[in-house]
Amino acid sequence: MPASFKPFWPSPEIWVLLAVIGVFISGCSDADRIISLQRVSTKINLQDKLAEPFGIAVKGDEIYFSDGNSGNIHRLSPATGLTVYAGGFDTPSGIAFDKNGGLLVADSGSNTVKRIDRSGVVTIVAGIAGSRGNADGEAATATFNAPIGVAVSDDGRIFVADTYNDRIRMIENGVVKTLAGSVKGFADGLAGSAMFDTPLGIAVWQDSKLLVADSGNRRLRVVELDGRVTTLAGDGSYGLRDGTLGAASFVQPTAVALDLSGSIFITDGNAIRAIGLRPFAVVETISGGSRGFRNSVPSAALFNRPSGIAIGSQGQLYITDSDNALVREIGGIKDDFQETTSGTEEPPRFTSSEFRAIASGRWPYEPQDRPREIAGTLGEIRGKIVDASSEVWFHNGLDIPGAYGETVRFIRNEKVLHPAAVENFETSRELLRMPTIGYIHIRLGREASGTPFDDERFLFETVGTRIIDIRIPRGTKFAAGDAIGTLNAMNHVHLIAGRSGAEMNAIDALTLPGITDTIAPIIEDVKLYDENWDELETKSADGRIIINGKTRVVVRAFDRKDGNPERRRLAPYKLSFMIFRPGEETDRPGEWNISFERMPAHDAVKFTYAVGSRSGATGETIFNFIASNIVNGEGHREAFIDPSTLENGGYTLRAFAADFFGNIASKDIRIEVNK
Repeated sequence: MPASFKPFWPSPEIWVLLAVIGVFISGCSDADRIISLQRVSTKINLQDKLAEPFGIAVKGDEIYFSDGNSGNIHRLSPATGLTVYAGGFDTPSGIAFDKNGGLLVADSGSNTVKRIDRSGVVTIVAGIAGSRGNADGEAATATFNAPIGVAVSDDGRIFVADTYNDRIRMIENGVVKTLAGSVKGFADGLAGSAMFDTPLGIAVWQDSKLLVADSGNRRLRVVELDGRVTTLAGDGSYGLRDGTLGAASFVQPTAVALDLSGSIFITDGNAIRAIGLRPFAVVETISGGSRGFRNSVPSAALFNRPSGIAIGSQGQLYITDSDNALVREIGGIKDDFQETTSGTEEPPRFTSSEFRAIASGRWPYEPQDRPREIAGTLGEIRGKIVDASSEVWFHNGLDIPGAYGETVRFIRNEKVLHPAAVENFETSRELLRMPTIGYIHIRLGREASGTPFDDERFLFETVGTRIIDIRIPRGTKFAAGDAIGTLNAMNHVHLIAGRSGAEMNAIDALTLPGITDTIAPIIEDVKLYDENWDELETKSADGRIIINGKTRVVVRAFDRKDGNPERRRLAPYKLSFMIFRPGEETDRPGEWNISFERMPAHDAVKFTYAVGSRSGATGETIFNFIASNIVNGEGHREAFIDPSTLENGGYTLRAFAADFFGNIASKDIRIEVNK
C-alpha cells in the first residue's frame, strides 16, 4: 500500500444520505405501502370533550395512547376493548415500549420520564417530580424541563427529547447524559455545539441514529450516538412545501415514526408528511393541511393538531388528533376498517351550557365581577370586501377593552397542552392558547415596561438583559385570577372561547358577571340582488320591487350593547328574513339563516358578507350580510329566494337581526313576484 494512501471514511452527512437512499430503494418496491394508505377514518373516540390524545404506540394488535388532559394512558385491545391502562400522570406526552414490554412515558408536567411495567406499576425512571432543570448524572438526581418525546433502542437505551431545555438526553444504566444540544437555536455539529429549538418527537432510526422533530426550527434532524447532529429535511421556512429534502418546508414537526420498509412519517401542523414513499428523496404531504375534521381519502381529510403517530401491524398509520380529541387511522386495502370504538366518528363538541359549566364566570381583569365594554364579537368580518379577491376573515373571539398596561388574568383553571402555546412574541397579536380559552393582544408574563413577572412558569429567552422570546412549557398550570400579562397597544384582550377549531361565541359560552343588553340591533338597509349580483331596482306601479328570478337578500345591520359608546358597532348574533302576504305577519323567522353561535368555516366569510363590508381597528364599520345564504358553525351554502315557489302577487319581505339577549330588530320592504 503506498505511503500516501489515506483510507476513505464517509462523513456523518454521507452516512445520512446513504441511509436515505436505502429508504427510497426499499420504499420504491413497497407497492403495498402506497396502496394501503387509501382512507382516513376515526379509530378511537373517547367521547371526552376535554380529552387530548397525544403520544401513541402499538404493541402487536394493541394501541396505547396518552391523554395529556386527564393524565391517563389508554389501551385499545381486541380482548378488553378500550380501557385505562394506567393513570395518575401529570401531563403525559410521548410514549414508547422497551424490549421487555414496559411502556416509557415522557410526563411533561412532572418533568420526569416514567415506566409502566407489564403489571401496570408506574415508577420514575429519571428526573425529580416537580423539579425543573438540566442536570446530568444519576437518574434519581438528574433533571428535565417538560420532556415531550421518548424512544427506546433495542439494547435498552432510552432517548428523550428534553423539549424546553432544547436538548436530546440519553438514559443508560441508570445515568442521564446530554447527547446533543445546548441553548435554543439552530446549528448542526457535535454534541454541545449543536442546537435545537423545542424538539418534540424522537425515534430510533437505522439502529444507530435518532430522528428528531425539531419543531421550532421546522426541520427533521438526525442525531448520531456520538452526539453529532445533521439536518435531514427542511429549510427552516414556514409552510407545507413539498419537495427535495433541502428545499421542503415544515410548519411544526411534532412526531416522527418509521415503518418496516424504512419510510418516515411526520405529524406537522395539521398535516401528515412522509419521506420514502417515492423512488427519489422528497418530503410529501400525504394528508391534511388545513385545520378541521373530515374523514375521507387522505388528500381530502382534515386534522386538528395531530401530535403522535405510530405504525400498525398491517402498515396503517395511527394518529392522535389532539384538538379533535380522537385517534385517527390512515389505512385501506389491508385494513378491515373496524367500527369506531365509540360508535361515532365525529369529534365530541361542547354545547354552550356544558362549556359554561366548566368554571364559574369572571372577567379577565380586576375586579373580576365588574362589567366591561364589548368591542368585538365572534363572526364579525375583518378586512374589507372590494371584490372576489379581497382578503378577509372572521373575528373568532370577544374583544374586551382595558387600559394600556392593565393586568390581564386567567378566567378559569387550565394547564398548557399545546407544546408551542405562545405565539407572535413582541407583536400586537402576542397570544397564549390554553385548551379551552385563548388570550390575544397581551404582553405575556411582563409588565407594561417590559419587566418580567417574578413567575418561573414563564420561560424567557434573553440576550443580555433584553428579552427576545418566551415559552410556557406543556403541563404548566394556571388558576383563575392568576396574572397572564398586561395589555399591549391594542388596549383590549381578544378572548377565544372553545377548543381550537371549535370556537364558540363567548357571550353565549361564558358567564360574564353583570353583562346586559337591552338595545335591539339596528337594520340600516335591505337590498335585493339577482343571481349575478345586479341590484333589483325595477318597481311595480305601487312601488314594489319586482322579483322574477333567483334573488339574494342583503341586510345592512349592526348591534349595540348596554355600556358601549354610541359609535361602537357589533355584529348581530343571528340574521334571517321572511316573506308573507298581508295578514300573515310574524315577529320572528321560522329559522335563522346566519348564526354566530359557533365559528363558521374560514371559507364561509364571503358567503356571509357582501361587497362593501368592512371592519377593523380603524375606519367605518359596515356589515352587509347575505341573509339569504345559510351560514353557521355546521356548514354554509348559497341560497336564494326562488320565485317559482311563490304565487304571483304582492308580498312583504321582512328582514330580522337579533342579538344573543333576545332583542330582535326588523325592517320591511315590499316586493312583487312576477314570473
